[in-house]
Amino acid sequence: MLHPGSLANLKVIDASRVLGGPYAGQILADHGADVIKVEPPAGDETRGWGPPFLDGAASYFLGLNRNKRGIAVDLAQEAGRDLLLELLEDADVLIENFKTGTLERWGLGHEALSTRFPRLIHARVSGFGADGPMGGLPGYDAAIQALCGIMSVNGEQGGQPLRVGLPVVDMVTGLNATIGILMALNERAQSGKGQFVEASLYDCGVSLLHPHLPNYYLSGKVAGTSGNAHPNICPYDTFATATTPIFLAVGNNRQFATLCREIGLPDLPEDARFTNNGTRNIHRDALKVELEAALSGFDCATLSDRLIKAGVPCGAVRSIDQVIADPHTIHREMVVDIGAYRGTGSPIKLSRTPASYRRAPPQFAEHSTEVLQERGLDANHYSAVLPGLDGDHGA
Repeated sequence: MLHPGSLANLKVIDASRVLGGPYAGQILADHGADVIKVEPPAGDETRGWGPPFLDGAASYFLGLNRNKRGIAVDLAQEAGRDLLLELLEDADVLIENFKTGTLERWGLGHEALSTRFPRLIHARVSGFGADGPMGGLPGYDAAIQALCGIMSVNGEQGGQPLRVGLPVVDMVTGLNATIGILMALNERAQSGKGQFVEASLYDCGVSLLHPHLPNYYLSGKVAGTSGNAHPNICPYDTFATATTPIFLAVGNNRQFATLCREIGLPDLPEDARFTNNGTRNIHRDALKVELEAALSGFDCATLSDRLIKAGVPCGAVRSIDQVIADPHTIHREMVVDIGAYRGTGSPIKLSRTPASYRRAPPQFAEHSTEVLQERGLDANHYSAVLPGLDGDHGA
């Protein structure tokens, strides 16, 4: 049985592309919002970011556009912009990531939209925001990782800076956009007024630099690459075992004592070098030697299960296929199947109004006629600005 969802009365126009905006739109859609994805005539470029592909759409697109209905509109034409305004008549939220100045040039900037739709929440995902020395410039995740210092602290100790192996800046920007939208909706319930929500990749990239920025504020020392080790906590690193590596994330003295007891080093916490986190950090190299000598007699998977059940946060270093096959992943409903589509479930769990998975990601312009008919609009009247109308699903 599908629940209506906590956002079931919300109507969203998602005119964003690539990752941050579409991810925010999918979060809202998973929790019941009616999200209409408005694509340009060429389609969201992530439709081509493959292989792999399903029915012509790349996995990248499929991972960000579930539960949405899809239309395509040529907003470069006046009739297309008129149609967008028609779609916004009953919308609560607009999500977009047009280059700063584009909507304003079209007469659809926030000032114009808020005058016509005073209750509209207008959310923009951008590279650097609209103002400041870099205002209006384009941004992509990896470039922002470089500019914001994320790469500088990611990589093997003493090695070259590395990009984090997933689009962490784009995803956290999508999350922050969603949080901002929900904040604005909550405030609207009191004031009756919408507002502009901005989430920039640059701001979000800087916000991720914990604990490196607090450390710098206090010490003045610039962090560098440190491999898997934590700059403030020890032992918090990967360690070799008799089989595959294990990650130990030991955050307090009790956990450290339990770890030592379980691996046959019950007296190690009494060593003056390792009595607390501060001393362990100073002597982290010596501690790693002691721990790996003991760990060399253990199978990683068996030890990981034993330690975590004893209260020591840890985990075997696993591959993607192992994660998906894990019974806990399945139990937590983190794998979603809708026909031939397989996706990743929502991590947000609500007891009464959980996420639901109602629609596979839309084919290009799949719902153009349906969406217009619901609003009493004649699709034929807008046919010149509706690419892919009536079943032409090629982007």
